[in-house]
Amino acid sequence: MSFSKVYSAQTNLLNVTLISVETDISRGLNAFTIVGLPDKAVEEARDRVSAAIKNSGFDSPKSKNHKIVISLAPADQRKEGPVFDVAIALSYLVANKDIAFDHEGKLFLGELSLDGKVRAVRGVLPVARFAKAHGFKEIYVPIENVREAAIIDGVNVFGVSSLSTLIEHLSGKNKIPKAELTTIKKVRSISNTDFSDVKGQERAKRGLLIAAAGGHNLAMYGPPGTGKTMLAKAFAGILPELTFEEALEATGIHSVAGTLTETLLTNPPFRAPHHTASYVSLVGGGATPKPGEITLAHCGVLFMDEFPEFERRVIESLRQPLEDKVISVSRAKGTAHFPANVLLIAAMNPCPCGNYGFRGKPCVCTPSNLSRYRRKMSGPIIDRIDIWLEVDRVSPSNLSDGLEGDKSDIFRDKVEKARVIQRERFNKKGLPIHVGGRITRNAEMGARDLITFITLDRESRNTLDLAAERLGFSPRVYHRMMKVARTIADLEGSENIRNAHILESVEYRPKKFDV
Repeated sequence: MSFSKVYSAQTNLLNVTLISVETDISRGLNAFTIVGLPDKAVEEARDRVSAAIKNSGFDSPKSKNHKIVISLAPADQRKEGPVFDVAIALSYLVANKDIAFDHEGKLFLGELSLDGKVRAVRGVLPVARFAKAHGFKEIYVPIENVREAAIIDGVNVFGVSSLSTLIEHLSGKNKIPKAELTTIKKVRSISNTDFSDVKGQERAKRGLLIAAAGGHNLAMYGPPGTGKTMLAKAFAGILPELTFEEALEATGIHSVAGTLTETLLTNPPFRAPHHTASYVSLVGGGATPKPGEITLAHCGVLFMDEFPEFERRVIESLRQPLEDKVISVSRAKGTAHFPANVLLIAAMNPCPCGNYGFRGKPCVCTPSNLSRYRRKMSGPIIDRIDIWLEVDRVSPSNLSDGLEGDKSDIFRDKVEKARVIQRERFNKKGLPIHVGGRITRNAEMGARDLITFITLDRESRNTLDLAAERLGFSPRVYHRMMKVARTIADLEGSENIRNAHILESVEYRPKKFDV
C-alpha cells in the first residue's frame, strides 16, 4: 500500500551508527513485524508504539487488517534499546498517510510510554555530534536530554515531550521552539579533602604535584593510616578543568554508559573502584562489550586503593591502557577498543600487615605471605608507574602542632601554570599522541618525541646513565625518568633540564616495595 523512511541513530559501543527506519504497509491479515536484528527491547516497541499512537489521537496499528513490516537498516547490525520508538511511530504514521513531512535532514531519538509521552534515552551527546558531522540540520530528542544535545553548536535541537506535540510541530501547527545553545558554567572541582587536611607528608604532596602537572602515573606505599587515601582524594582538587574537546569525550562516554549526572563534565572524572570489583567491571566487556571503570576514568583519574588486593589479571590488564591510552576487549562477537587515557593513582601497604620496612610496629608476615603479596606486582606494572612515593608514619607532635600546610588551590595554580608551558611547547610541533589528538602533557610523549622536546646536558645525561646502570632501569623506565624530570623543570619554570631535576626524578623509583 505505502512506504516511508525516517532516520534515527544508536550508539554502538562508543561509536554512532545511522539507522534508517523503513516502514512498508501492505494488504493482508494484521501483522506487525520489526526486522533488522532487534533485541527484546526493540521487539517490544510494537506494543509501546501501538499504544502511544492510539493515545495520541490516531488509529492503533493493531486495529486494521494490514501487514506492517518495519526494517531497521543496516540489517546486519544488532539494534538495542528503546531509542527507536519515536522514529518507528513516525515512520508508521507517514506510511499510513496519517501525517506527512519531509524526513531529510531530521533525526529522531526517544522512548515512548503507553500514553504517548517521550522518555529520556542514553547516548544523546555522541548522537548530536554525529548528526552535526553528517549534515543533519535538526535533531529531535526527549525534553530531558535537550541540554545535553544542545551543547553541540551547528545543529538545531528540539525537545519533545510527547508524540502528539511532535506531530503538531512536523505538521506546522504548533511549532516547538528550538533549544538555545547550552551555556556551561565551569565550576572548579572541590574535593571534600584538601591537601591542608593532611598533616606532614610534604614529600608525598610534592610527588602528587608533579604527577598532576605532567600526567604521570603514581603509586603510594606505606603503613596503614598514614594518609594515602586522603592524599589521593585531595589529588582530585588540584587537577585543571578539562578542555572542551576532552569534556565532550568524557561526557559522551558517561552518556553511553548511563552514568552521566551533569550536562557536561568540566572537571576530570575521578573513579575509585573497590578492590573486590570484578575483572569485567574494571576492564569492560560482557556478551556485548561495554566500557568499564578504566574507560569511565578517561581524561581523569583512576584511583585504585589497596592495589595488590585487586585480582592479578585486573592489575595486569593495566599494561595496555597505561602504555597506549586505549584498552582492547576481545569477545566472540568481536573486539572493542575503548579510550583509556587515565592517570593512575595507586595506594598500597608494603606487605599484608602493612609494617614491612617501616619504623614503629614490627612486620609479622611470614616469608611466604610476603612473597605472595609482592608477586601481585609484576615488573612491567612497576615500570609503567612513573612516581613511587613512600608515605611514612607522621609523628604525634606533627599531628597536634596546629600548623596548616598549603591548601589545594596553591597546588592547583602551580599545576595549571606547568600545563600551559607544556601546551605551548607541544603546539609548536603539534605531534599526534597515541590515539589521535595532540600531546598536551609530558607523560604522553613517545620515544621519538623525547628526541624532539628533551635535551640533556652532559652532567644530567651522565647522572641518568649512571642511575640506570646501578639501579637496573629498563629503557621504558629510562624514558619515563626523562619525562618526570621535564615536568619538574616545568614546575620551576626552567627551560632546560638540570642535574637536580634528574636526581629528583630518580628518587621517585621504588625502594622497599619491589619484586
